[in-house]
This record gives sequence, C-alpha cells and structure tokens, in this order.
Amino acid sequence: MSVELFTHSTDENCLHCGAYVTDRFGRVFGDENNQVHRCSECDSYRRLSRGSAAGVDVKVPDPETSPGHHGSEVER
Repeated sequence: MSVELFTHSTDENCLHCGAYVTDRFGRVFGDENNQVHRCSECDSYRRLSRGSAAGVDVKVPDPETSPGHHGSEVER
C-alpha cells in the first residue's frame, strides 16, 4: 500500500499570463487548490504578497492597468 504524503497541482502555469510557476510558489501564494492566478512575471511582489496570486482583489494598483506604478502607490 502506498500513501501520497503531498498533493500538488498539475497546473504549473500562471492562469493569467501562462508563465511557468513552481509547485512551491503555488503552495505558498496560490489559492486553496495551489493554482496561481498571478505570478511575478505579470504582477508585483507587493500585490502577490497581499493575495493576488490566490485570486484575491487587492487595493495596490495593478501594474498592467496602472503603467509606471508597479504597485508602489501608498495604500489608504
């Protein structure tokens, strides 16, 4: 009898841009299924660390829709 100790996502790509992401990135930043909605190729670390990789809407400006900001505006 074998038991799988760790489950992992078979989807190794960002759902937004298609870039490769590691299983570990998916476990740390992804949603409850370890799927990554945004990654470091298409979003800023500031947004990723607040939940954008898990599909959460965050208050930090999106670098794709706010060119030049890269998520660096002050949150209010």
